[in-house]
Amino acid sequence: MTRLDADLGHIRAANPRRGIRSWTLISTRIFRVHWMLLIGAAIFSTIALTLLVTPWIAPFDPSSQNILKRLASPSAAHWFGTDQLGRDVFTRVLYGGRFSVAMAAITLILCAVVGTIIGAISARAGGAADELLMRLVDLLVAFPDVVIALFLISVFGPGYGTLIVALTITGWTPFARLMRGLTLEVNTKEYIEAAEALGCSRWFIIFRHIIPNTLGPIFAISFLRFGHKLITVGALSFLGLGVQPPNSDWGAMLADARNFMDRMPWLMITPGLAVFITALSVTLIGKGIELERNRGRDENASSPYLK
Repeated sequence: MTRLDADLGHIRAANPRRGIRSWTLISTRIFRVHWMLLIGAAIFSTIALTLLVTPWIAPFDPSSQNILKRLASPSAAHWFGTDQLGRDVFTRVLYGGRFSVAMAAITLILCAVVGTIIGAISARAGGAADELLMRLVDLLVAFPDVVIALFLISVFGPGYGTLIVALTITGWTPFARLMRGLTLEVNTKEYIEAAEALGCSRWFIIFRHIIPNTLGPIFAISFLRFGHKLITVGALSFLGLGVQPPNSDWGAMLADARNFMDRMPWLMITPGLAVFITALSVTLIGKGIELERNRGRDENASSPYLK
């Protein structure tokens, strides 16, 4: 039985009423405790589902141009207006979001995998290997992500592959630092000592015992870092180093709209709001997970739903 199931049992016991009023009370108290996680998950789920079905709901082709309707104001035909080439802004926000969110998710997963493995290996190895890996982390942290990404893209040229590699190289360090600290903490547990006494290999202990028992904090920081990755992808595209025409993303749309910001502010507001709302929703999920972890540490505390 999970902690949530136990708390729901306490609520039912304390509130023997049945029917709609009882479940309304339960739902209200659940939302009061988990509001941050629930709101973030609801917003991000809506965004993800909308981007997933974009090819079926987008009213226009994102590359279709109509010079006669260029820079049109928002209307029933074009909800967010049209850009300088007469392309529907609403359609381009949807298709641009598919690229921005996908690139942020791919690079974040790679960063989490690489950083988690390196952090666990560093803590388990100890000695000179641990010192060397942590000094490498300090070196990479000393340079902003965008600076290193700009250098790599200027050497290898813009493109999907280069962008993924650049953001992965600069993004695994927070995961490595966190995983190293978690591994040092887990190393003191009895089951790790038992596995070592049984002669289990270092790799078996890392992938079977350490990583599975540290996934909670990793998930929390992953959601918290998603917004950072999304903004970095948009910044590189804003500088012309991300997605290349005729494709587009939110950062490229912001770059195209800056010349018309005074006359057509909605051209910049719509992709900017898309970045802000998406980053905010995922950050709320990460904060909610972190709060749940902190709340779950005190097993002897009374149920938060009854307070």
